[in-house]
Amino acid sequence: MNEFFKIFIIPGGLLLLFMFLSLIRLILGPTVPDRIVALDTINTLVVAGMILVGAAYEEVIYIDVAIVYALLSYIGTLYVAKYLEGGVKK
Repeated sequence: MNEFFKIFIIPGGLLLLFMFLSLIRLILGPTVPDRIVALDTINTLVVAGMILVGAAYEEVIYIDVAIVYALLSYIGTLYVAKYLEGGVKK
């Protein structure tokens, strides 16, 4: 078995599996908070995937993009949580 396969393909496949399971939870979640947690989990897995791709191609730009994406994902999650609590007023 190739080292590249062990280091990058197996974790990438696991990330895809976990994203698929989170997508099922996002679609079938019984409550809105369950769906928000599933979406946040998918966002976290996307960040992990970007870092994995950056390590595989040895490019720092993927890690920079992953950091910005993680920050925007966190801000979006906070906004949705505040909206669900009724804190966003127009």
